[in-house]
Amino acid sequence: MTLRKLLYSLYERRLTAKLAGKPVPRHVGVMCDGNRRWAREMGFVDPNDGHRMGAERIKELLRWCDAAGVGHVTLWLLSTDNLSRQAAELDPLLQIIEDLTTELAEEGNPWRLRMVGALDVLPAHHAAALKAAEERTRDRSGGAQVNIAVGYGGRREIADAVRSLLLEHAANGGTIEELANSIDVDHISEHLYTRGLPDPDLIIRTSGEQRLSGFMLWQSAHSEFYFCELNWPDFRRVDFLRALRSYATRQRRFGA
Repeated sequence: MTLRKLLYSLYERRLTAKLAGKPVPRHVGVMCDGNRRWAREMGFVDPNDGHRMGAERIKELLRWCDAAGVGHVTLWLLSTDNLSRQAAELDPLLQIIEDLTTELAEEGNPWRLRMVGALDVLPAHHAAALKAAEERTRDRSGGAQVNIAVGYGGRREIADAVRSLLLEHAANGGTIEELANSIDVDHISEHLYTRGLPDPDLIIRTSGEQRLSGFMLWQSAHSEFYFCELNWPDFRRVDFLRALRSYATRQRRFGA
């Protein structure tokens, strides 16, 4: 072990010890940003080399979350905006996401997967593979529930929720006037992609960007945010522990 690795190992142990007994987020959202930038900085010609390295980092992150006691993790892997990329980049990225999801669903892994996005905007064979991975993990309970946000956009999610709510109300024979008089935030929440899940307590974004870019717009009303300068493939366990430390020191008032 090199001196640098030894020092990081000691620092990780110190951070872990300091987190003992401190509040842990039930739900962590992660914006895995900076894969293409990392590839450029490392001298790779193909930006998908960054996405592949980023996928490897996700597997590590999930193990860190399990060790910390985080019960829900939402990973933003592909936005609706990303779908406008050139096919030469988008097609390999979709395959990387499919391969990652399939691997997470393999026997021996503890995570229950849930797709949170508009899968209908994806090519049919990729959407089918993601749904199959979700189904294979339906009965798991040994690790975090991992929400895979693919074909996801916060505005699209809210629009889809309202559409679903209207269709449900119409199917029950209700009128628009009745719905207008009864609708509240809970009704909309029940139709989001993340219905039934706790809102994220902590949202982490890598690559130095300090904005949501449409990620969990509805659910993040009271979330804490942690912005990290590192590109996603460079995100280490020590950086994850720093995010947990930052969260543990904050006083959450929820607007009160």
